[in-house]
Amino acid sequence: MVVVVALLGAIGVAARQSAWPVPRGIHEPLKTPAANPLTAEKIELGRMLFSDVRLSRTSEVSCATCHDPARAFSDARPLAVGVRGRIGRRHSPALINRGFGDSFFWDGRAATLEAQVVMPIADPSEMDFTVAAVVSRLKDDAAYAARFRSAFGRAINEGDIARALASFVRSILSGDSRVDRFLEGDLSALTRDEQRGLSVFRGRGLCTACHVGSNFSDERFHNTGVAWISGDTAVSGSFSDRGRGGVTNRKEDDGAFRTPTLREVSRTAPYMHNGSLATLEAVVDFYEQGGRENPNLDKEMMALRLTPADKSALVAFLKALTGNAAR
Repeated sequence: MVVVVALLGAIGVAARQSAWPVPRGIHEPLKTPAANPLTAEKIELGRMLFSDVRLSRTSEVSCATCHDPARAFSDARPLAVGVRGRIGRRHSPALINRGFGDSFFWDGRAATLEAQVVMPIADPSEMDFTVAAVVSRLKDDAAYAARFRSAFGRAINEGDIARALASFVRSILSGDSRVDRFLEGDLSALTRDEQRGLSVFRGRGLCTACHVGSNFSDERFHNTGVAWISGDTAVSGSFSDRGRGGVTNRKEDDGAFRTPTLREVSRTAPYMHNGSLATLEAVVDFYEQGGRENPNLDKEMMALRLTPADKSALVAFLKALTGNAAR
């Protein structure tokens, strides 16, 4: 179930990470900085900003344009589309459960949500604006003036825009899937096929090499070969996107991307950093074949020799990680 915590007004305001409620099946606290504790007021303000097209230069797109709540805050298009129809270089990742993250974007170039949420505003291929310009545009809006006073006790400013947006994203949570109920002892929650898929997931599918923990992600960077463009031989070629290597500037990191959560994965197609795989079946086939060979391919990547029944069961299990979405 995707839960936007702001809807749960009766739970009160938390000043500590461990005090803010998380959905069933999640066994870790939200990573909330001491300088920006979660409050219902910040979350609601962040929700307003998230859907406001005035955060873009041309007032064409908002954060929600590429992070659709109906799609677990992901995008149906392979690549993000910004102002004036500009095409980005990567697929818009789902924002659910990013409050448990250690770094942000596919390449991990942002260390905090507060840093991440304002980068699309300045990106020429996304919103092509500045946070300072957003402040100027919104400062005379009476509704925003009241919201900022309520949330922060002061007038609109750049830092609080980042804090409010980060608070909203931190509140977008997913849990309470049928998988969670099965793992907690309700053996009727999964069909036999889905249970077989869980066995494949944990066993010969090698999925838990990267998709671990209650959020089904190790938050690390892995090279599966998606970005590799083959040359004349198996090891010659180039990367269409350096991924993590573009941040660290280390060749061994080229082609590596952060492991996404698998929660709500049935609603976040297409898949991979470039949106190149349209279905879960295609994703399973890609991994079953061992990815795409390249000089930096992760050691966990290998041909799996799964049967058609294994692959079908694995897809069924992944779909069972979808809950009853509340948007």
